[in-house]
Amino acid sequence: MKLVFQDHVLPLGELKVHGRPVNPGAIKRTALLTVEGERDDICGLGQTLAAQELCTGLRQYMKAHHLQTGVGHYGVFSGRRWDNEVYPKVRDIIQMTD
Repeated sequence: MKLVFQDHVLPLGELKVHGRPVNPGAIKRTALLTVEGERDDICGLGQTLAAQELCTGLRQYMKAHHLQTGVGHYGVFSGRRWDNEVYPKVRDIIQMTD
């Protein structure tokens, strides 16, 4: 976690797994949905959105971002807002790739 979120090795192009460099730009055949909570106290706003820029191999129509208002880190994936606002977006992006 420190490597990614504090040392920023992924966006710097320095992240390696088993000695091999990780290249998000090589991702080409999936959809990407990034989700953030407006009041997130763990991840700063824009942190997950940054994945959109790193995945240069994906066509723009395969990328989506959702900023959920009124919730923190855990509220994004639980409760009423998850059921009514976030989950439908997750469901739609999954159906898009079927």
